[in-house]
Amino acid sequence: MLSLAVLAFLLSVVLTLVVRRALRRRAGRYPKDAPQRFHVGYVPRLGGVGVLAAWALALAALPLLQWAELAGNIDTSRIHLSRWGLMLLPAVAGGVLEDLTQRLTVRWRLLLTLASALLAWGALGVSVPRLDFAWIDGWWSAWPALGVALAVLAVAGLPHAFNLIDGYNGLAGMVALVVSLALAHVALQVGDRELAALAVALAAATGGFLLWNYPRGLIFAGDAGAYVWGLLIAVISLLLVQRHPIVSPWFPLLLLIYPVTETLFSIYRKLARGDSPGMADALHLHQLVYRRLVRSVLDEDEARNMLKRNNRTAPYLWSFVVLTVVPAVLFWRFSGVLLGFCVLFAVSYVWAYLMLIRFKVPRVFRGSRM
Repeated sequence: MLSLAVLAFLLSVVLTLVVRRALRRRAGRYPKDAPQRFHVGYVPRLGGVGVLAAWALALAALPLLQWAELAGNIDTSRIHLSRWGLMLLPAVAGGVLEDLTQRLTVRWRLLLTLASALLAWGALGVSVPRLDFAWIDGWWSAWPALGVALAVLAVAGLPHAFNLIDGYNGLAGMVALVVSLALAHVALQVGDRELAALAVALAAATGGFLLWNYPRGLIFAGDAGAYVWGLLIAVISLLLVQRHPIVSPWFPLLLLIYPVTETLFSIYRKLARGDSPGMADALHLHQLVYRRLVRSVLDEDEARNMLKRNNRTAPYLWSFVVLTVVPAVLFWRFSGVLLGFCVLFAVSYVWAYLMLIRFKVPRVFRGSRM
């Protein structure tokens, strides 16, 4: 498994650099007045293409690694890499098109991720087989279409959740890396080395991308990267729960509760204002952290300090993610405990959001320069 991780990491480092150099000139075409723009200069997107290519090439090289006795006992015939590629194709193609043109409408992006979700069901058989509550599971198993519908909704929605939190250097990438490692850990606990290999390769490829993305922000993942992370993590999570009844279906929800809560709260907030849920704004939790906690103590007029502010925003949210990943990994078999932590996080999120809305930095800090 270590050799697979090293290969995926090195491939991602090289391929992300290739993408960055190839698209550097195109970066000048991106609009400067977008509500979610928090950087200066021209930064190419499509870092997700490097992540996806590194992930796929590393997994395709598994037989060669095994032949060289550099990889352990992984049944490559159970991975079905071509099916994963088919599942990814519609959404990632749409993400690439959006990253290149900035002209793909929200409706088309939703339809393309839905197409990938339906392919995940058709090609990989994803479903939610149970909820681990006796009073529900009886009729849940009698209506398997419910499990399929919930799985399709999860696979179609998670890419947009990752896209929504991908606002600052290192934020979405670190979430994807930590969640992938948690999935790999539990997969190894239940003896599923194939799913573990998929998750480890994704974590390593994401790490290679982060080498260029954080802290300097030399390339962004773009919509394509968010869709790669969302789709792969969603399907790996669902297959882990499906294949192993000992794994609670609430385990992946707690792992991903931050982007899920951010997305649901964003939809509620926009509908309450009478706006379309697909309309971009600058009122997400990470943006409030940026404005309330970070921007006030750094000079806004200097590009260098703008980069510092960008880089210092993500660690606040990383701590938020750790507070969910740690209990998820510790209690991955216990649905009641996991559900309790999910509720606790949702309450904590709303409380933190309201506190940030009302928060004012003391005058002594507002006047400082760092």
